[in-house]
Amino acid sequence: MRPATRPTVHRQAPLLAAVAGLAALATTGSGPARHDQAMVRVAPLVDPTEHSAQAIAAIGRANLACAQDLPPTPAPSIDDCIATVESWAARVRSETDRHHYRFERNPAEFENSEAFFRMLMLTAVLAEDFGIHYDDQRKAGPAQGEANNSFFAEPRSVFLTGLLGPERRGTCSSMPVLYVAVGRELWYPLMLVTTKGHLFVRWEGGGERFNIEATSRGLSRFDDDYYRHWPFQITPEEEAAEGYLKSLTPPKELAVFLSIRGMCLKQTNHLPEAAASFAAAARLAPGCRSYRTMQASLEKRIRETHSGSEADKSANLADNPLK
Repeated sequence: MRPATRPTVHRQAPLLAAVAGLAALATTGSGPARHDQAMVRVAPLVDPTEHSAQAIAAIGRANLACAQDLPPTPAPSIDDCIATVESWAARVRSETDRHHYRFERNPAEFENSEAFFRMLMLTAVLAEDFGIHYDDQRKAGPAQGEANNSFFAEPRSVFLTGLLGPERRGTCSSMPVLYVAVGRELWYPLMLVTTKGHLFVRWEGGGERFNIEATSRGLSRFDDDYYRHWPFQITPEEEAAEGYLKSLTPPKELAVFLSIRGMCLKQTNHLPEAAASFAAAARLAPGCRSYRTMQASLEKRIRETHSGSEADKSANLADNPLK
């Protein structure tokens, strides 16, 4: 990795403490329930005890917090971004209500699943009304992208900031997060799920469970076994060691975002900050081996760099004893 000019990366420790607090809030918080016409229809599909008002917004705030203070450009205001998510959710709600008669008239058109109908509307509104799309420059994916120093080079493409900004572009690291953030505003029981080098969405509630591929055009659904082979083959041992294909709890969602932050910092050669992010991720998701592995790798590189610098200083002193 080529050395980079080091823009100031500050408030690392307070940031990690703040985002860790978001995970606790998402798991234990409670808040006033929302009541509107749409909720009457959605209520049978969700477990309201798992969808407090505070937990709804937690995934978006956690993702955006992890994007703060990353070079090369400052991230936009978290509150402004959350307001955008809320306004987009309102549009999805309006369009879903407006077209609900189609489901009522012909459920078979939507595979006899109101959950499928609702997710179809969500994906259509986000793509057609707001123009969200995959960043063509990063279609190689995170594994190949790391090899050619590109995938994590632009934080806006891997966090919500790129989707909520004027470009409206994202990747498999951010598009599933947007689906979940908007869906939870509507009280949909959406979960974030990992497989090797990829995130996807799962509807899990109201007697239905299906996976949603957020990076494809339209609404694509695949079973778990599909993600054991795409985008990369995974072994049963990897699946167990990494916690792949399991619906993530809020702390593990935050761990994913911290790991993405760590990769962005690693990309710009901010190795101590990257190691701190992976250490925080490992504490939140101790069952994920790759976080510990990356933390150890980064800490080793830091030690080697420090040792090399000390050796260079000693050599210079030996060559120039009068200095």
